[in-house]
Amino acid sequence: MKLKNEQFGEFEFDDESIINFKEGLLGFEELTEFVLVSEKDGFFSWLTSVDQPEIIFPLFAINLLQEEYKTDEKYIPFGIVKLDKSPENITINLKAPVFIDHESKTGYQRIIDNDEYPVNYPLFANKEEN
Repeated sequence: MKLKNEQFGEFEFDDESIINFKEGLLGFEELTEFVLVSEKDGFFSWLTSVDQPEIIFPLFAINLLQEEYKTDEKYIPFGIVKLDKSPENITINLKAPVFIDHESKTGYQRIIDNDEYPVNYPLFANKEEN
């Protein structure tokens, strides 16, 4: 199949690479099929809607930040990233992670009812604080 959006232009993917989110994502419940586009040797992945290719969620693997982050057995937790031109303003949502199982090609999003995980966790440390 082919998708086209402003972020990546036109790109091809196999039907087998579609990740099914049975209940969609928060605020986008009607979108249930996504493709995970990853950069080779990159830290970010881009969860792209198959039905509306302009809907793209930048993701970052939470386990790279916090190894002890709660997870389900087969699912890898990702935080949706809020991008900004200034790196110190880039944050990751640890409160409502996206969980993806690459083997079964399924995913879901869940709100963690725990104040330990903020919605806007700074992705890059501020040099002045260190």
